[in-house]
Amino acid sequence: MTVALDIKGVFAGLGVVEILKGVDLVVPFGEIHALMGPNGSGKSTLCHALMGKGDYEVTGSALVAGVEIMDLTVDQRARAGLFSAFQYPTEIPGVSLDELIAEMGVAAGWSSDELLDRERTASKQLRMAPLRPRAVNAGLSGGEKKRSEMYQATVAMPRMAVLDEIDSGLDVDAVREVAGLVEGLRSDATSVLIITHYNRILRYLRVDQVHVMVSGRIVQSGSAGLAEELEERGYEDLIAEFNPSPSSSGPMIDPFVDLP
Repeated sequence: MTVALDIKGVFAGLGVVEILKGVDLVVPFGEIHALMGPNGSGKSTLCHALMGKGDYEVTGSALVAGVEIMDLTVDQRARAGLFSAFQYPTEIPGVSLDELIAEMGVAAGWSSDELLDRERTASKQLRMAPLRPRAVNAGLSGGEKKRSEMYQATVAMPRMAVLDEIDSGLDVDAVREVAGLVEGLRSDATSVLIITHYNRILRYLRVDQVHVMVSGRIVQSGSAGLAEELEERGYEDLIAEFNPSPSSSGPMIDPFVDLP
């Protein structure tokens, strides 16, 4: 049975630093999964490896809706149905959000009617009218930037959306709003992997599975209740159990230092 995302044995590194050390993960269609873990554990690196960011040496397999993406270019991965929302959305001065969405439609091969229908539906749902004529992310608040990312995802209707710390830098009201937008992405044809440090956004989502990454591996998976347990006990026990000791072969990764 085809699933939205099927990752098997993914390793990734930057130069001599090995960051991902054999990641296996399956996200069925129609589900929202959360990936949690301490700083430097490899969560964002997994996002970069899936989307094809340069500089990383990546091996292993990742299927999006049954299509192997690891040998594809970034735009081909997007066409295969993979969408990535950035932890720190990039500002694009001189390019309006409307222009960006129009280019997305051209690249995807949508008709003008289909593009207009997608834009109208998503714009109304996310209250985007004031932001669409403005330069992408320029001069926007943290909440507005994240709403812009979710608008792009809603228009794109991906098979698999990977949201890297979509709750970062948001106040309580904005977290609740973004959670509602994430929940709105879920459908029989779309799944979501949300990468986060904290349980707060997960309280407003119907999360099907929570996965914990430590030292480049997923070391624990469970129901939504696992996020509550992690908030209470922290990651120290898992770090002690799974982080390489200084005497082990290979470079040591400090779990409290952010990696790219």
